[in-house]
Amino acid sequence: MTAVDVNVVVEGQDSATPILLLGSLGSTLEMWDPQVPALSRHFRVIRYDTRGHGASQAPAGPYSIDDLVDDAVAVLDGVGVQRAHLVGLSLGGMTALRLAAREPDRVGRVVVMCTSALLSPRRQWIDRAATVRAEGVTAVADAVISRWFTAAFRNARPEVVDGMRAMIGATTAEGYAGCCDAIAAMDLRADLPRVLAPVLAIAGAEDPATPPSHLKVIADQVQVGQLLVLPDAAHMVSQEQASAVNAVILTHLSAPDYGPERAAGMAVRRAVLGDGHVSRALASTSPFTTDFQEFITRYAWGEVWSRPALDRPTRSMLTLALLTALRHQDELALHVRAAVRNGLTPKEISEVLLHTAVYAGVPAANSAFAVAQQVLSDLGLDLPTTSPKNEEQAR
Repeated sequence: MTAVDVNVVVEGQDSATPILLLGSLGSTLEMWDPQVPALSRHFRVIRYDTRGHGASQAPAGPYSIDDLVDDAVAVLDGVGVQRAHLVGLSLGGMTALRLAAREPDRVGRVVVMCTSALLSPRRQWIDRAATVRAEGVTAVADAVISRWFTAAFRNARPEVVDGMRAMIGATTAEGYAGCCDAIAAMDLRADLPRVLAPVLAIAGAEDPATPPSHLKVIADQVQVGQLLVLPDAAHMVSQEQASAVNAVILTHLSAPDYGPERAAGMAVRRAVLGDGHVSRALASTSPFTTDFQEFITRYAWGEVWSRPALDRPTRSMLTLALLTALRHQDELALHVRAAVRNGLTPKEISEVLLHTAVYAGVPAANSAFAVAQQVLSDLGLDLPTTSPKNEEQAR
């Protein structure tokens, strides 16, 4: 199925950085009303009604996540935007993640809220689609509202809740059901490691539909992810915690967008050093160290380690030799692991350190051998027991 005509609204200065807002199942672009005033002061805000919702076309279902991505790309093309930040909630978050994985050059930074890479069991979505096609969307509106808002918010802001209930009920049956079909068939788990854009994953602490554990999976599995859990909020966190959501969106999207080069550097950095180390380094990043982390990612990994003239095993050998000579033992331990990941054997690592001893000094190499031996033992690798010279003498 190809993209369909959807209802689009654009606000803010034409010259500002564009943001695409992608809404929840059962919502119109008006769900973003609490965000637009804050965001449009800094960005060009593009929002639209999902197919089958609001004033957008409602083709016959079932739909797929890629159909919804095609619509989002068509929206960007229609307003002349090549690259945009993405902000999506629930179904919109799923669409944003798939778009970021499928077409990374179109995406700057990403905020996803109250969403999931996999919403099982599949049967519940098939059954909900069947109910809506048979009885209309009003048949599920009350149940949806109970998941969207906490009891405290429903009691305190009945006018907001009533408006959102009416929004859900006005959705076309085929549009709502077709999107349920898309969720039923969706599995984005394999896509997450391919998302190179920095992702902020926001969860509502009291969300029964997509609890914080779902957002943690996303933050952990994308290349650059951060999890934020907001208290006193259920599924429609952008309404219940609008001020907090606006603040963190602005902070995340206002960080420098270094483009595809940064994404390529992050991919190499993770491939060489491992997801665990890089994730820990990024998680401990503060405003004081942000620029340094970006410098490492863009230049060390994106510009130098990515150059084709030397392969990664060779670069690992050079790195081990230099770190040994400079006695940077903490970094040396990290790069012994990286060298193994890049294909060097314990014997080859030993030879690098032996060679370095000749030119950088025995004490430096002695310390390096101790570090390397400990790391290789921790990795469960067999250490060489006989040197080539001793093997020759034995013969």
